[in-house]
Amino acid sequence: MPPAVRGVRMSARWLPPRDKVMQNRWLRPFARHLDQDCLWHFERESVARGVALGLFFGLMLPVAQFLFAVLSAIALRANVPVATAATLVTNPLTFPPIYWLAWHLGCWITRAPLDEAAAEAAIGQAPQVSAPATGWLESSLAWVQAAGLPLATGLLALAVGASLVGYVTVSLLWRVRRH
Repeated sequence: MPPAVRGVRMSARWLPPRDKVMQNRWLRPFARHLDQDCLWHFERESVARGVALGLFFGLMLPVAQFLFAVLSAIALRANVPVATAATLVTNPLTFPPIYWLAWHLGCWITRAPLDEAAAEAAIGQAPQVSAPATGWLESSLAWVQAAGLPLATGLLALAVGASLVGYVTVSLLWRVRRH
């Protein structure tokens, strides 16, 4: 087996299996669409699109990232397991630094004043990882809403930028590895 093919199969074992994704209760209505083989093949374009979609929805949406990544992967013929795995860019450990960076980037883009006291208050009100699941989600949404336009603008910029970088990186690395 060629090294490139062996490497693709090795990376595929870390992603959720097809039957597990198809058994998800939120995705059952879309099971007939998920049965398409092109959504599960590890080809350069499909994987690059999956990475881009997963990074975009992982950074842009605080909830339902997985569902939107899968639905967009179906529509754009991207690799479904890669799209779902790439949404994990945000998790309880990466959430605070990513949103802090997005807020600062959004303030710079919108030319909003960088009020460090407001930033510290917003960061201080950020949800704690150890909080119960429903309380953490509610406090996260309230915190994101309070941060306003700079945060939304920063998240959009990060999501678009990460998607482009992810797509180009996968495409280039795939070609380099193949040669």
